[in-house]
Amino acid sequence: MTSTRTSGGSHSERPYYLPHYIKYNDIFLCIYHLNLLIEGAVLDPRMHTFLEVYRQGGFTKAAEALHLSQPAVSQHIRILERTLGAQLFVKRGRSTVPTAAGDVLYRQVSRLENDASRIADEVRRAAAADGETALRFGATRTVADYVMPSILSRQLQEQPAAHLAMTVGNTHELIDQLEQGDIDFAIVEGPYDRTHFDGAALSHEPYVAVAAAESIGTPASVTDLLGQRLIVREEGSGTREILERALAVRDLGLGDFTDVVELGSITTIKACVAAGQGISFLYRTAVRTELDAGGLVDVTPPDFSIVHDFTLIWQRDSIYGERYRHQVDIWKAWIPPTDDRP
Repeated sequence: MTSTRTSGGSHSERPYYLPHYIKYNDIFLCIYHLNLLIEGAVLDPRMHTFLEVYRQGGFTKAAEALHLSQPAVSQHIRILERTLGAQLFVKRGRSTVPTAAGDVLYRQVSRLENDASRIADEVRRAAAADGETALRFGATRTVADYVMPSILSRQLQEQPAAHLAMTVGNTHELIDQLEQGDIDFAIVEGPYDRTHFDGAALSHEPYVAVAAAESIGTPASVTDLLGQRLIVREEGSGTREILERALAVRDLGLGDFTDVVELGSITTIKACVAAGQGISFLYRTAVRTELDAGGLVDVTPPDFSIVHDFTLIWQRDSIYGERYRHQVDIWKAWIPPTDDRP
């Protein structure tokens, strides 16, 4: 890697190398990453083209998004493959899919691109004398509705000028937004790929089965609930994925219940269950009010006791990782204690 440096008005080109101390100092690591960006690792048009082909899943759609011809897109990818000595995409029927090498390159380049965007945003705010905290993140529906209200009200109390932007979606949607740099971190209920993301637990939440009061007896096993209509969240929801995995361990599935209804609203699910129209599995934090009031009852079988983490996740190896861990530590202290939360 070479760089043109200016000294006393003269220009010379000579190679420069990553100093040994960069691995120990985040500031120098940031500078190194920025050098990569400026030198072309991300801002180079060919890297932009690669990212767009990966995200769009094809050369034609990438060309349309980038306002380039398809031959130009193909040429960019060929140059990258020749430079890196690895094939990045293969054709499978009418689809263009990344190779293992393409997956690795995407994870690294998208992380660099997203970190660079965050650095640029911090620089702009510093230049504008706006040093307040900026939090741009996503949360799943359960987290957004039942955990974040107390946290964000405290955040605004502590930092009235903080810039907050929280989007809400299911786990899969938020992971897509993370990879594309639309959000800096996400708080999710469901499983996530630990080879792509780092994370820290925000809370440990009991996961329970609920039914209308006096609608069914106390089950001795989860199999005793299979004769009920099951009301669940939509596919991609972390709440649903936890249930599917727990059932699979017991050689069961959603189809083993008498009937399955999918609803994208937790409030609607609770209303239907309270009306005696089925049972559901939800985090206790989402049904605590209804359980306390007696509108719903906990019918969790003894063989189906589950506690799962609500986890704050970010792109693996991001230079902002320690900042996100610190944010988790602060927010943990702001979650009101309850008898049922470990």
